[in-house]
Amino acid sequence: MDIIPKHNKSYEGKEYWDERYQSEEGQQPFDWFKSYKEIKEILEVYIPGRNVRVLMLGCGNSTLSEDMYQDGYHDIVNIDFSPVLIQHMRSLHPHMEWLEMDIRDLNFEAETFDILIDKGTMDAMLTGVSDVWNPSPEIVENCEAENPSPEIVENCEAEVREAVRVLRPGGKFIYLTFGQPHFRRRYLTHSNCSLEVLELGESFHYYLYVMTKGA
Repeated sequence: MDIIPKHNKSYEGKEYWDERYQSEEGQQPFDWFKSYKEIKEILEVYIPGRNVRVLMLGCGNSTLSEDMYQDGYHDIVNIDFSPVLIQHMRSLHPHMEWLEMDIRDLNFEAETFDILIDKGTMDAMLTGVSDVWNPSPEIVENCEAENPSPEIVENCEAEVREAVRVLRPGGKFIYLTFGQPHFRRRYLTHSNCSLEVLELGESFHYYLYVMTKGA
């Protein structure tokens, strides 16, 4: 399978991802952005110990969940909207919970998680004009449009609304992206949350956004 679809809007649909994960390439672990080893020390600053309930938003076939599990985080729930991916990951790592779910409409009660992690999922919604598997400087520029479409804005805002809803007071929504603050703050502003931004990397910068829910 050619990992770059003919139409970039395909990145928004289940069909592309199901086909991608059914392919030989899709069966192999893939980490967009940093590995757990590279961000472990930073995560430990914001995650209060190992005894927390973690929700991975758009988990994909990343190694992040398994690496965190092996490091002592044993209460991890992984969600993705591709049933093919969820079935595959469940067979590989049955000790964790894997659920087919849309990050814009979470099937969880309010205030049920301590930590939510998005490692590139929002970017996939924003990169309807690019290759989400291998972001180049041109892709980054496209993702940072001054005036994204109303549909893209609503998708991103829906993810954040749901994230805040299911977070417990004091909980954190941690988002790793290549999107600069000028282009991402618009989605990460909430009346009941504070926001911190950290710049990572050297030649190619990444950003870690941490939203903390108030009481």
